[in-house]
Amino acid sequence: MITASNFAANSRIAGTGSYLPAECLTNQQLTERLAREGVETSDEWIVSRSGISARHFAAPGEMASDMAKVAVQRALEAARMDPQQVDMLIVATSTPDHIGAFPSTACILQEKLGLKNGCPAFDLQAVCSGFVYAMATADAFIRSGACRNIVVVGAEVFSRILDFRDRTTCVLFGDGAGAVVLQASDQPGILATRLHADGAHRDILCMKGSVAEGAIQGAAYLHMDGQAVFKLAVTVLDRVAREVLEAAALPVEQVDWLIPHQANLRIMQGTARKLGIPAARTVVTVDQHGNTSAASIPLAFDTAVRDGRIQRGHNVLMEGVGGGFTWGALVCQY
Repeated sequence: MITASNFAANSRIAGTGSYLPAECLTNQQLTERLAREGVETSDEWIVSRSGISARHFAAPGEMASDMAKVAVQRALEAARMDPQQVDMLIVATSTPDHIGAFPSTACILQEKLGLKNGCPAFDLQAVCSGFVYAMATADAFIRSGACRNIVVVGAEVFSRILDFRDRTTCVLFGDGAGAVVLQASDQPGILATRLHADGAHRDILCMKGSVAEGAIQGAAYLHMDGQAVFKLAVTVLDRVAREVLEAAALPVEQVDWLIPHQANLRIMQGTARKLGIPAARTVVTVDQHGNTSAASIPLAFDTAVRDGRIQRGHNVLMEGVGGGFTWGALVCQY
């Protein structure tokens, strides 16, 4: 349950965690699989258009909540926090455990984690922007004094909504989960967040299928207009990054790390170049993970924390763009 208090604080990242399924498919392995379906592609074609060399696919029966559980456990361990201290659980996902998205993946995860304190748990759906949206939501709850410890997790099983006859999409996505523990603190944490959406662009990245009378109506596969997404993404990511940095009163020169949504290396490089952030200060994991949608930013964040690149006191800019069309950014001091 949530109980309001007079406590107002910064929300600071206390711990991070991530999880990738055991099956890792290189471009060569995926190319061989697609060839059996009559689809021609190559490692060179995939890398030149996306920068992706490998991705992970969930095992049969492995759900978003299963991957999220491991990521959250690792984040709680890093934060040295008892799971029963969690005041709220937010899961950002576009691939929930159940059709119709209920019960929510967050409620399923709550049970799998053994959380017995009755804390609220809910899913948040903003596709690839979902983690940024969820972080902004959690930040607001902590700043209001309603919560002290919130777990935010992005978890996706995109391999199950890919059309493996469409090489323009099926080579781009992978599965995984990433989590953070946000904690009330008197030290600097999240400095500013900015969120946006424009439903007029909803058709350029979507899955149009629906359920009626117990059957799927329409296409149950992901659809993407790659060129339209690329053009819009580079524009809005640059704009929202500048907007959130202005809100935080933080010059771009003081950004230690940029963690963009790991969708396409060319989009990421174009965004960093427009902002004037060197490639050496951009965290890139898309080459090994593919596009893991709402999981991509926390996966990249945890990777850079655990390999020692991101240190306490560093200023980190995170930004994402996804179907809807949604986009957002946050800047924090880790």
